[in-house]
Amino acid sequence: MAQQMPSIDAWLAEAKADPGFRGCGMYLVHNGTVRETPKAEVRGVETDGVRPGGKVDGMTFAYDRARVDAAVEAARSLPGIGYVRVWLNEGELAVGDDIMLVLIGGDIRPHVIDALQQLVGTIKNECVSEVEHGA
Repeated sequence: MAQQMPSIDAWLAEAKADPGFRGCGMYLVHNGTVRETPKAEVRGVETDGVRPGGKVDGMTFAYDRARVDAAVEAARSLPGIGYVRVWLNEGELAVGDDIMLVLIGGDIRPHVIDALQQLVGTIKNECVSEVEHGA
């Protein structure tokens, strides 16, 4: 059963109340959701899930908390990064359900974009398990 995603507005308010906010000139949010198009089709990779041309109607999603925590700590140590927060869903998810929410704050745009790219990539490639189910 999918969990309810936290409020982005609440997260931003908390980030701006954090002691590190004075060094943050921007915040970026990533909200990943379950899509109908198979990963094998959009990414061009082989998966155990739905084949290209098929339709996804849901997925089983799980994650390794220790690996996610390590990825978050690594992101916090990147140049210019002052704030990092991550939420991950888990269980059986349907198309449109939220998979993850990532918020990163930092000093300048290039630092924040790079940190978001790196953190989301690490989470997706090293910390989670996604098994798509066909329609």
